[in-house]
Amino acid sequence: MAFCVKSADILLPNKNINYKKFAVIACDQYTSEPEYWKSLSDYIENDISSLNMILPEVYLNDIGSSGIEKVNCVMQKYLSDGVFDEHKDCMVYIERQTPFAPKRRGLVAAIDLEFYSFSEEDKPLIRASEGTVFSRIPPRIKIRENAALELPHIMLLIDDRKKTVIEPIESEKENLTRLYDTDLNMGGGHIRGYKIEDTQPVIDRLNALLEPSLLKSKYGKEESFLIAVGDGNHSLATAKTIWDNIKKDIPEGDRENHPARYALAEIVNIHDKGLSFYPIHRVFFVNDGEKFIHGLYDVCSQFTEKEGTVIFQGNMRGIGLPENAAEAVSAVQNYADNYTARYGGYTDYIHGSNSVAAISKKENAVGVLLPAIDKKDFFDYIIKNGTLPRKSFSMGQACEKRYYLEARRINNI
Repeated sequence: MAFCVKSADILLPNKNINYKKFAVIACDQYTSEPEYWKSLSDYIENDISSLNMILPEVYLNDIGSSGIEKVNCVMQKYLSDGVFDEHKDCMVYIERQTPFAPKRRGLVAAIDLEFYSFSEEDKPLIRASEGTVFSRIPPRIKIRENAALELPHIMLLIDDRKKTVIEPIESEKENLTRLYDTDLNMGGGHIRGYKIEDTQPVIDRLNALLEPSLLKSKYGKEESFLIAVGDGNHSLATAKTIWDNIKKDIPEGDRENHPARYALAEIVNIHDKGLSFYPIHRVFFVNDGEKFIHGLYDVCSQFTEKEGTVIFQGNMRGIGLPENAAEAVSAVQNYADNYTARYGGYTDYIHGSNSVAAISKKENAVGVLLPAIDKKDFFDYIIKNGTLPRKSFSMGQACEKRYYLEARRINNI
């Protein structure tokens, strides 16, 4: 019987590759800080790196079809040059150390896209946690549709309150093959990965989280909900869109084993002590900062429960926000969307208040510091209310995001 999580044929750089240079941060980080990516590029120099197989979003507006073709060519070259070793039919247990957490456990596995949907009307086993910005999918389709490989920065969450699925692997790791053990560049900390060859016990423990009485005890009803998307919602939505498009031309009997049907991701228990939720702040680039702020204050004048912060030209000002963090994000973002639709401008989503303060020094850049979502209420909120407003929360600080290491073939070319 098909299940939504399975093992995969996972590619990792061979032992001759410098892992510290190969692994780089998720492409959707530091989107208003090109200096980060310049420093990273200078460090990598001409060495083999996942940086050569991704398109950092800071440059996305400037990269055309030639840039995508270059990335695809590098993937093919790395494959033909033997850069990767393939580890068949396995999962990877991860221990990640960051400047903010001594240990965060994860499990790299494949998910079946037939069990995932980013539509709020659906109630699948794997659900989007935030609203999908549909305009962000077509550029990603162009990147993925002809790519030989996926290098995922997707992080998924399970609500495993008794810590039955991933945590037990820690006591077994001495009997597992250590695949890598490396520092991460640019202050990302350290990471270790262990190969899980007998994956069925892990799958059985995941499946046990769907036991009806357990679901009812957690959510008050037998809600068939196993996994929420934490990071990489648009990447997963892209993979789903491509699969839905191509499966129409694939015979039913050939669909189950088609590589495009699956997406590689890291699964994390939301109750892991090494996982913290942080707010994702906003910087609004508009044509008249004072006008934008004046309108924002008018909209938020009704809120007195919690104080937020507006930053403009180096000055900080308080602003009223709703007590509920999701409602606070929604109020600010809805105003900004209406303003930019009428007067022009755009929004950037920033991790870390220091980065917001620095970016807000730019002309007519308005920063807004927003509150954090409480992770203990995360699954309950999605069940009761559907998806959160887009970019409502961050799993960890920017440097704690997933680094590209594992890869998987996604094309039959």
